[in-house]
Amino acid sequence: MRNIKSSLRGRRRSGNVMQAYDRLPPELRNWLRTAVLPWSPASARGIWRKAGGAKDPAAALERLNVVEQATLRQDQQMQGIGLPN
Repeated sequence: MRNIKSSLRGRRRSGNVMQAYDRLPPELRNWLRTAVLPWSPASARGIWRKAGGAKDPAAALERLNVVEQATLRQDQQMQGIGLPN
């Protein structure tokens, strides 16, 4: 599955993104491969850490899913998709 484009503003990141990706835990790298949105390693790692991914990877992955779905809803609202007339 490929990442979709979003109308939400992206951010430029400094540093080597591929090295940052390679340093992520395997479970998080697997999640990023199937993510709908194009996540930066830094953003995904931040959510992973706040959700306790080192101790409970399943809970952290669920939190990433929740955040991604909320972002997709926000993007749809900005585009006027799925809103009642």
